[in-house]
Amino acid sequence: MLGASNAQLSATFYAKTCPNVSNIVSNVLQQARGNDIWIFPKIVRLHFHDCFVHGCDASLLLNGTDGEKTATPNLSTEGYEVIDDIKTALEKACPRVVSCADVLALAAQISVSL
Repeated sequence: MLGASNAQLSATFYAKTCPNVSNIVSNVLQQARGNDIWIFPKIVRLHFHDCFVHGCDASLLLNGTDGEKTATPNLSTEGYEVIDDIKTALEKACPRVVSCADVLALAAQISVSL
């Protein structure tokens, strides 16, 4: 039996290690919207599909022939290239700080607000 966890989600988790994380994600998403007006719902759907099977772990982003990305329910998901653009921008600003799972979660959250 697992013990109770005291872990808490925090909107300010990256405040010190990557203070502009929200602005970076928002800017990339807004630029992407110029090319695809449906990108916000596509990103929210990606996040849902990532979380649906084994929790929000960014496993949907993994390439390969036997992963979640190629599973039948996920073949119609789109927006991977925008997530890659966000990851690239964050790596430039804050190398090796923001997890892929957090990138996808932040992108979905900001997509809803935009």
